[in-house]
Amino acid sequence: MNYLAHLHIADHCQSSLLGNLLGDFVRGNPESQFSPQISKGVRLHRFVDSFTDSHPLVIESKGHFPQGVRRFSGIALDMFWDHCLAKRWSEFHSMKLDGFCQFAQQNVESDAFTTLPESFVRTSTAMWEGRWLESYQHVENIEFALRRMSSRRPTMKVLAECFPYIESNYHQLDEVFSAFYPEILTASKRF
Repeated sequence: MNYLAHLHIADHCQSSLLGNLLGDFVRGNPESQFSPQISKGVRLHRFVDSFTDSHPLVIESKGHFPQGVRRFSGIALDMFWDHCLAKRWSEFHSMKLDGFCQFAQQNVESDAFTTLPESFVRTSTAMWEGRWLESYQHVENIEFALRRMSSRRPTMKVLAECFPYIESNYHQLDEVFSAFYPEILTASKRF
């Protein structure tokens, strides 16, 4: 799952939106760095990532990517799952997507009273200013995001090659999302 799904799941579980966004930016024990509420959000983020990565349908979906590209397929699929959620947003939330994104931004920024990792501050600032989450409704923006991410480090260059496999398997992957996202919501509530 990527940023939009983590925010949606956090809201669904009444968890810290900030903590759930911080999950990819925090190493080690979050309890030693943040308040209990934010720490629980980081833990929920980690649970969701683990649940997603080990889900049989997600593992099977990685088979649509050839060797060499496959090791980056998890990142590409996480972006694609955000697209699936954004385009079907009204099935999962009563608030419109742009309204939810504004709510999430205000919530995250009002909770950010502690020292946050610089990489998180840079990324979240760009995300809110660029309205990334709303843009995920259009699959071509997933391609753009993958290309942008691939240019950050030489080791990530292959990420740009993932999109054609998403595009050619769009309908199958969309069906996978339909099957497993409700399971994530249920499992996250129990967590």
